[in-house]
Amino acid sequence: MADYFDALETRDPQVRERDLMARLPQLVARAAAAPGWGRILEGVNPADITSRSALAQLPVTRKSDLKDLQKDAMPFGGLTTTDPRALRRLFMSPGPIFDPEGKDADWWRFARPMAAIGLKAGHIVQNCFSYHFTPAAFMAEGGAARIGCPVIPAGIGQTEMQVQAMNLLRPDAYVGTPSFLKIIIEKAREMNADIGSVQRALVGAEALPPSLRAWLKDNGVATVLQMYGSADIGNIAYETMSNGEVNPGMVIDEELIVEIVRPGTGDTVADGEVGEVVVTSFNPDYPLVRFGTGDLSAVLAGASPCGRTNVRIKGWMGRADQTSKVRGMFVHPGQVAEVVKRHPEIAKARLVITGEMANDVMTLHCETEGGALPDATVAAIVDTMRDITKLRGGVALQPRGALPNDGKVIEDARTYE
Repeated sequence: MADYFDALETRDPQVRERDLMARLPQLVARAAAAPGWGRILEGVNPADITSRSALAQLPVTRKSDLKDLQKDAMPFGGLTTTDPRALRRLFMSPGPIFDPEGKDADWWRFARPMAAIGLKAGHIVQNCFSYHFTPAAFMAEGGAARIGCPVIPAGIGQTEMQVQAMNLLRPDAYVGTPSFLKIIIEKAREMNADIGSVQRALVGAEALPPSLRAWLKDNGVATVLQMYGSADIGNIAYETMSNGEVNPGMVIDEELIVEIVRPGTGDTVADGEVGEVVVTSFNPDYPLVRFGTGDLSAVLAGASPCGRTNVRIKGWMGRADQTSKVRGMFVHPGQVAEVVKRHPEIAKARLVITGEMANDVMTLHCETEGGALPDATVAAIVDTMRDITKLRGGVALQPRGALPNDGKVIEDARTYE
């Protein structure tokens, strides 16, 4: 029997669609009352927005727009309907981009993907998402609390302590990035420690290649499902299982309307065609109307074998813009520009992200005079990259004119097979 969170997940699709469309005018009206959305939705009559076709006529506000919007109206660009001083938390992601969290239970709607991996009240969760500045750990906290699961607030790093906690506290599930779970398992093997209680894993914030999922299962984690979300929205879609097998695609969350649009436009594409994920979120504190995530995906035809009846998407299929996610953190073209600005000896730069099986490698390819720089200068550039992006990376020097003249600042050259 599937682990449904509630009856909403199995309702008739037509009932769901009627409910979402009936709620749309109120959502648009609530959003338009916020100064930022008021400017974006100027001239829109909320009462007219009662269908997907009407919604598709509204402008797309993209994640890549947030930095400028927020800079002009700190901290949230005038897009929240709750005063920042009345929120529970204010987050800062690299960029910087600021994200709110309201006070409602399971504000990020994380309980559904947790239920999908079979979590019940009393199951212990080792939460290995970061608790530092960004919201992922608190997304998991909210979902666990909604279900009734105690949480070990492990965060990231300190691998030996992660193993000790699993060995002594015997958590039932891991929540975090898939690559870090692999590191923990390898460390446990090195320490000859038993962490076999961890039979479930809900992973996200980076790609889960089939080879890594198979490796985790072969090394003792019976159920490994991924969810897809963002710091602005929370849970967007999540994987499910039937008869011990992972079902194709990801089921969309019940509180969202998801469209797939042609990148760079607001035009919806046909089911099955790859495009940018655009989300409308019925969040009372942070309503989002046609929010472009910058992620690529496609609608998957048919219903999930698990019995959930909502639309499925194929999952994360790459980025529609040059913003990329490295080891669970977004890296923006503006950050590359800031590195170059701080080091005038760099004539031109391109950040290239390589690696496979979730082992990301970040290298800044720099054009310099003669393709050379003193070692101390290279070390200073590495330090600046870490300071700005909060991630480690290397530097590759090239002579002037070596980089392609295509306007690309960030190149994602990773393989996901």
